[in-house]
Amino acid sequence: MNHIGIVLFDDVEELDAIGPWEVLAFWAARHPQDGWAVSCLSRSGEPVRCAKGLTVSAHHSFDDAPPLQVLLHPGGAGTRPQLDDAAHLDRVRAWRAEVPLMTSVCTGSLVFAAAGLLAGRPATTHWASLERLGTLDPSIEVRAEDRFVDDGDVITSAGVSAGIDMALHLVARLAGTERAREVRRGIQYDPMPPV
Repeated sequence: MNHIGIVLFDDVEELDAIGPWEVLAFWAARHPQDGWAVSCLSRSGEPVRCAKGLTVSAHHSFDDAPPLQVLLHPGGAGTRPQLDDAAHLDRVRAWRAEVPLMTSVCTGSLVFAAAGLLAGRPATTHWASLERLGTLDPSIEVRAEDRFVDDGDVITSAGVSAGIDMALHLVARLAGTERAREVRRGIQYDPMPPV
């Protein structure tokens, strides 16, 4: 079984984590023959309180998670202290050494930048943090207009709802375009903003 881990932490932006969870968990549940599972990880394995008050449980702690093929690091206000949290940045670097595909949503890419994962790479983030991304590492090619940026072993996405698009891209990459279309239909994701 191949494993995808979604990182949780206090003040994570709800949709950054739950949007991709919906896509990836729907895929894993409806198409077990594809051989993928998704779980949520927190530092201690305990629940976290998200940015707008939702409490979410983790399946694993960082240390007892299964070996991962994909890691997804969401964003939100909780990423701000992580930019100076040596232990968290070391954990991200350790994942980078072990996990074939690292992905981020929103300001999760700021954490990747602070950990040195985006040096010399194209990347994106939430529109309000694009300048900060370039400041953290001037060698990053900041892609302000991209919904997500796939740079091989690292994928970054823009803010909040863009994580859904990135997760569907991930399904297409790992299981094919038709499977991603089936998942998109299954979760009835067909954006037509009312305003």
